Amino acid sequence: MPSHLRTSPQAPSALCWFRRDLRDHDHAALTRALDHGGRVHCLFVFDRAILDRLEQRADRRVEFILESVRELDAALRARGGGLIVRHGDAATVVPALARGLRVDAVFVNRDYEPDARRRDAAVRGALAECGIGFHESKDQVIFERDEILTQAGRPYSVYTPYRNAWLNALAPADLAPHVSGGGGGALAPPPPRQETLPTLEHLGFRSTNLTRIPVRTGMSGAADLFAQFLERIDRYHQTRDFPATAGSSNLSVHLRFGTVSVRTLAAHAHALMLQGSTGAATWLSELIWRDFYFMILDRHPRVAGHAFKPEFDALPFPNDPERFAAWCEGRTGYPLVDAALRQLNATGQMHNRLRMVTASFLVKDLHVDWRWGERYFAAHLNDYDLAANNGGWQWAASTGCDAQPYFRIFNPVTQSERFDPDGAYIRRHVPELAALPAKHIHAPWTLAPVLQHDLGVVIGRDYPYPVVDHAAARKFALALYGVTAPTGTP
Repeated sequence: MPSHLRTSPQAPSALCWFRRDLRDHDHAALTRALDHGGRVHCLFVFDRAILDRLEQRADRRVEFILESVRELDAALRARGGGLIVRHGDAATVVPALARGLRVDAVFVNRDYEPDARRRDAAVRGALAECGIGFHESKDQVIFERDEILTQAGRPYSVYTPYRNAWLNALAPADLAPHVSGGGGGALAPPPPRQETLPTLEHLGFRSTNLTRIPVRTGMSGAADLFAQFLERIDRYHQTRDFPATAGSSNLSVHLRFGTVSVRTLAAHAHALMLQGSTGAATWLSELIWRDFYFMILDRHPRVAGHAFKPEFDALPFPNDPERFAAWCEGRTGYPLVDAALRQLNATGQMHNRLRMVTASFLVKDLHVDWRWGERYFAAHLNDYDLAANNGGWQWAASTGCDAQPYFRIFNPVTQSERFDPDGAYIRRHVPELAALPAKHIHAPWTLAPVLQHDLGVVIGRDYPYPVVDHAAARKFALALYGVTAPTGTP
C-alpha cells in the first residue's frame, strides 16, 4: 500500500463518498478505499446545494437517484456493509461525518463540473484542517485531463483528431475493471436500515411517472439494458438516427449516475470493433465524444456560461419569448420538432438526433440564444450532464468545438422526412396529426385545405401554422452570424 495514503499508523479507516457513481463494482474510489486497509464506511449525500436549486418538485432524476441508492445500499449490505445516507449540504456533511467516524482518509471519484470542483476544494480544505486525507480517482471517463494532448502538448479542441489520438493511446489497462488488490480493507458494518434511506417527501419532492415511462433504475436496470443493446449493437450505425426504432442503447442516464461503468461499456465496444463490428465502432465513437466533452469542460470551465469561440459569445439574438415558449411547449408547427419537445416534457427523454434538430431549430430558425435551450434541457432531461449538454448545444449553435462553420443549419422538414419517413414517431407524440398520410405529415401546412378538412386536421385550428418560414429564418441566421447585417426578424 502506498505510504502516502495512510495518515494514521494504527487501524486505518476510510470513508468512500459516492456521488455520480452509484454501483459497488468496478468503482475506482471504493477499490482504493478498500486497498487503504481497515474499515471502509460508505456515504451518499442528497446534497441540498444541488437539490434546493431544482425548480420542479416532481423531478424524475431525484427519483432515479433514490431508487439507485436503494439498490446500491442493498448490494453493499450483501457484502457486509451498507450506505450511510444524509440529506444536507455535502460540503458540511462530509467533513463532519469523517471527523465523527474518525477516519483518516476520504475517497471519491473525480468530478469535472465547476460547482463540483469548488465543493470538493472546500471539503478537501476542511478535511485537511483535521489531518484527514482527500483522495480523488479517475472513474467517469477513460481518459481525463492531460492524458490526451496534441503533439504541441495542448488539449484538443476538435473532436476527430481527439478521437484518433484517444484510440491510439488506448491500452488494455485503460479498460480493465477496478478490483481490490487485497489491501486488507473491509466494509464497515451497515447502519440501521431506519437510518439510511429517506423518502421523496422527506427530500421535498413528489413522485413522478418514471416507472410508467418506463425507466429502469440502478445497476440491475443498467445491466439489463446493456444486455439488450448488445443484441443489436452491430446495427447501431444503421439504426441510431431513427427515433421511432429501438436503435440507441438507452444507457445515457445510467452513465450519468454511474450505475454502469464506462470501462465495461467501452471494453465491450472496443472488443467488438476489433472483431469487425461497424455498429460497435460507431457506438465507441459516441463514448469518445463523452470523454471529449468532459475534457473540454475540465480544461475550459468558462464554457459553462460562455461560447467556446469567444467571437460568438455576444451574438445579438432577438430572443423572442413567444417563439421560445412555442418551442418549449412543442407548438412550433414543425411536427418533428414538436414531437421531440413533447416527448421531453412528458418523459424526460429525447433521442440524440432530435437533440441536434431541436437545438439547431431554436438557435438558427427561431434565433434564440443557445443558453436558453441549454437551460431548458438541463431542467428536463433525465440524463442531463453539464459537459455533454453544453457541448451538444454549442455544437448545434456553432459556438463550440466544431470544425464545421455556422452555415450548418438543419432543415426540420428534410430531417423529418429522412429520419421519421413513415411519421411513426410524430404520430406517437403529436396525435392530432395521426390521420395524415406520411407524404404530408412532415409539412402539414402544404396539404390542400379541402384535404385538411376531410382528414380533420385543419392547420391553424387543430395544429399550428409554422412559427417561421425556414428559408427566411436560415437567411436571417446567416446574417446574424456575420455574413451580412440582419435587417429584421423574419
